[in-house]
Amino acid sequence: MVVWYLLDASMKLNLDSLRAEIESYLETHGIVVFHSHPRSGDTSAPVYWDTDRHPDYKLFLAAAESAGAKLVTIHAREFNEDILEDALDHASSSNLPREERRAIELRLKEMRGYLGFTCQIELSFDLASRIYVFDLRTEWFDDLNDLLDRVDDAQHKSEGDSPLGGGYFSKN
Repeated sequence: MVVWYLLDASMKLNLDSLRAEIESYLETHGIVVFHSHPRSGDTSAPVYWDTDRHPDYKLFLAAAESAGAKLVTIHAREFNEDILEDALDHASSSNLPREERRAIELRLKEMRGYLGFTCQIELSFDLASRIYVFDLRTEWFDDLNDLLDRVDDAQHKSEGDSPLGGGYFSKN
């Protein structure tokens, strides 16, 4: 069951409570917990659980148990000032049009209300040289990543606007 609560007149995922629930579940099922860094970027081609259609971590852990996993890694990311300041710096130094950049910076500043909250939980286990990953994120953390993708896209477009040779083309 995913736990929801009301804060600042908007619904958001309470990953802090869910994290404690997951750790308790693992302990009662005799699965060893290894607290790790995110593993989703590992080079062994991770396989992702569909958290959009199946957000219940118990289904993922049942699959891990059935596959014989005795150890599950857990990573919980807390939204902190460093993440926010890096995002603001990235946005402010972008090549976005002024209004769009200001809108992104404003939305990022609004996210200060989420400081200290768990924004991502990643569970994973290894089987036959593959990593199986359950990655659950809050909507507002997805929003943050979408904003940063817009900034990156604008940066890459501006870098690729001119052809090689400074923008001059000769038919000779």
